Amino acid sequence: MASVFSLPSSSFLCPLKITKFRTKIQTLHSSQKPFLINSLQLTELDPKIPQPVQIFWKWLCDEGIVSVKTPVMPGVVPEGLGLVAKRDIAKGETVLGVPRRFWINTDTVAGTEIGNVCAGLEPWISLALFLLREKRRDDSKWKYYMDVLPECTDSTIYWSEEELSEIQGTQLLSTTLSVKDYVKNEFQKVEEVIRRNKQLFPFPITLDDFFWAFGMLRSRAFSRVGNQNLMLVPFADLANHSAKVTTEDHFHEVGGPAGLFSWDLLFSFQSPLKLKAGDQFLVQYGLKKSNADMALGYGFIEPSSARDAFTLTLEISQSDDFYGDKLDIAESNGLGETAYFDIKLGQSLPPALIPYLRLVALSGIDAFLLESISRNAVWDHLKLPVSRTNEELICKIVRDACKSAVSGYHTTIEEDEKLMEEGNLSSRLHIAVGIRAGEKKVLQQIDDIFRERELKLDELEYYQERRLKDLGLVGEPK
Repeated sequence: MASVFSLPSSSFLCPLKITKFRTKIQTLHSSQKPFLINSLQLTELDPKIPQPVQIFWKWLCDEGIVSVKTPVMPGVVPEGLGLVAKRDIAKGETVLGVPRRFWINTDTVAGTEIGNVCAGLEPWISLALFLLREKRRDDSKWKYYMDVLPECTDSTIYWSEEELSEIQGTQLLSTTLSVKDYVKNEFQKVEEVIRRNKQLFPFPITLDDFFWAFGMLRSRAFSRVGNQNLMLVPFADLANHSAKVTTEDHFHEVGGPAGLFSWDLLFSFQSPLKLKAGDQFLVQYGLKKSNADMALGYGFIEPSSARDAFTLTLEISQSDDFYGDKLDIAESNGLGETAYFDIKLGQSLPPALIPYLRLVALSGIDAFLLESISRNAVWDHLKLPVSRTNEELICKIVRDACKSAVSGYHTTIEEDEKLMEEGNLSSRLHIAVGIRAGEKKVLQQIDDIFRERELKLDELEYYQERRLKDLGLVGEPK
């Protein structure tokens, strides 16, 4: 949904992954047990890959997560780091299977020393505290995974004030600021938990640390997989996104071998594309996500205009004389006092938008429609023009809203397009220019639709004319 971040939603995240790999080269600590490398030769990894990733790969091999049969491995790709095919891979072929004991979810947290402390917290907060604790522990089972997690992504939650000024006026800016306020508020609540349990958290945890953990979950976690609502899956989260992938059903939970003599539930990834040796293994992060969603969650946008979107927010005013009736009708049709309509570039308006607009604008003599016994009958009437006054008003409401929104941007579409054509933009400025240009194009599209509607007001057939025809008083009787 464009620019919407549902904070209380149970579906906090979808299959995600960051595309910019940033990490510091770190050496092994002497407290770690040495590797017992199996027969898999690891020199095949690209030497350009950072040392922590080389070590992480050895850990995956030593733990039996990957074997000589695993057809993908880490590689240097245009996005930075990703998974590449070691051999030709058929569409639908399984490329990896990560045993359940290597998933990081609330069950993982519950089995640790901080399990009781995190029992009453939101799942993502429990996982955030787990990440922060394991990151500091030299003897952590997850050390080699923690070492490959980046310091940040290009998600807008990490942008400086100067960088955020480049998305002035956008819905992405307001959403980003709301998310940042949410994380700050949650941190203030959890600070007391940390203070009361200093023996479990014997190191300072700052707001920046908390944002790091939030960003890692936001960009790498999987959700809605079987019974697991939110989890990190080492190795699987190296898969990058591609617009070429047009399906989302490429990961599953299946039973399978989890070692030489064991059987377990596996997080299984199937290739959505046919690949040749050396090709990158790619997945789809979400077909319905807008570029604003991509920028907030992962720190990138797609060049495709199909991802450009704008959310129209409409509301039934509580001061409306017919507030109760209107709210009842809206709720009877799956809407509410406030309704959000996501509009994407090149696509038609959401079917419920016009009827809801007519409902919001309904007043004067047109309000008699609200007296209908059947609320569904009222909604059916609202699917067609009610009166010239009502139709003219909804056009004005929308066009004024578009004009107001456009005035909030500090550049024009033409200026943004020129910047994109010239290139040489930093990754974050590229996101900013793409987002603000995309939003303005959608606003222009919305304004054009309602401007054309205004020009045809005299050609429309309104409720009274339809009613007279039904009664056979004008035109041809039915």
